[in-house]
Amino acid sequence: MRIRVLCRRVTAAFVLTLVLLHGVGALAQEEGSRKAKVRVTPVYPDLARKMNVSGTVKIEVGVAPDGTVKQTHVIGGHPVLVQAAEDAIKKWKFEAGSEATTETVVFKFKTE
Repeated sequence: MRIRVLCRRVTAAFVLTLVLLHGVGALAQEEGSRKAKVRVTPVYPDLARKMNVSGTVKIEVGVAPDGTVKQTHVIGGHPVLVQAAEDAIKKWKFEAGSEATTETVVFKFKTE
């Protein structure tokens, strides 16, 4: 019985340590006709982590017919988080299409 309690406490401490060290995340939500085949998760900026900043960044993405990202335009978001979102979205790859399209991606950054 004591071993189980000890194991649970050690596990909880380990998980808490991971959350504190990496305790941030970013989720992406796509709005548009073409689905992303390759997604890169933004790196949560150190400054944002230190300031405990969370929020959303909305980016309009110009996608070429071959699915590569050709241009980005930030629609809104916290200035500390914008660059990380732009850096990540430029590495995305969308499904191929017959013509260039404009897609919208919303990144939700949150501290955990």
